[in-house]
Formats: sequence, structure tokens, C-alpha cells
Amino acid sequence: MPVVVLIGPPGSGKTTVGELLAERLGVAFRDTDTDAEQVAGKPISEIFFDEGEEAFRAIEAAAVEKALAEHPGVLSLGGGSILDPATRELLAGQKVVYLKVGLDHAIKRVGLAAARPLLVLNPRSQMRKLMEERRPLYEALATITVVTDDLEAPEVVDQVEAALAAPGAPEAAE
Repeated sequence: MPVVVLIGPPGSGKTTVGELLAERLGVAFRDTDTDAEQVAGKPISEIFFDEGEEAFRAIEAAAVEKALAEHPGVLSLGGGSILDPATRELLAGQKVVYLKVGLDHAIKRVGLAAARPLLVLNPRSQMRKLMEERRPLYEALATITVVTDDLEAPEVVDQVEAALAAPGAPEAAE
């Protein structure tokens, strides 16, 4: 079981924050997007293009299930992995940190030309739609929420660490 699971939309800092947090906690870091790419033998954008979103989501769900069962460190989940009901069930009882980011900050971090298959047409509009659709799921799954806007990765890690160390792990660290 992971020490902590990071969730949030693209551009929230899951990988950057996860790597720093794992280093500080002295544990391993794992990213289920990387796991999915290794299983498929190609980048996520190619999985989407070659096999479609449904095939990618199946690979992703299996990667998340495996990582939740065997990874004892910091685990970062792909932004859309929480769409799967089975994944949401597996997250029950886990320490889940939602890295909340505003649209403008997410776009600055991701860039509009990045290889994000769900953002191909009208990236800003698509990103807004994804974030609005997924926000209620992120919020429902989170045991801790950290707003990452205007913060550097080490500052986000400070807030996550403080929230994890607090008695009763507070609902939000803003």
C-alpha cells in the first residue's frame, strides 16, 4: 500500500511533486502513466491514436490496481484514472492528496502543444472541460487537498508533508 497517492489534472504537478516528496520521505516514487507506457510499449499518445481511449483506460486501470497493491512509496496516478469506478473503490482507505490547480496555471505548466491526446482540438476549452468534469471526483477521493497555484514544487511538498504529519490528516492544506 502506498504511503500516499497523488491525484489531479494534467499540470497539477503530480510527477514533479511526487518525485520530491518521495525523496524527502526516503521512499520510492512510481507513476502509473509510466507503468501504462511500459506495458503498452509506447507513449500514451500513441496508445490513444492506435487503439483508442477505451483501450488506454483498460491498460491504465490495470496499472493502477497493480501499483496500489504492490508499491510502498509515493504513487502518482494519471489524471483520468479516477474516472474508473474500480479505481475509485481501490482508493478508499488510502491517503489521497489532490493537487488542485487552476486552469491558467495548468495550461502554463502543460503547454498547449504538448502530446496530450484529449487536448488535441481547442486545447484550452478541452482542458477546462476535463478539469470541470473531474473536479468532483478528485474532491470526493481526496483526504488532503493542496492548492498548487503560485507555489513552487518544494512549497507544495512542504504542504503535503505538513498535512500528512498533522494529527488526523486534515481535509485541506491551503
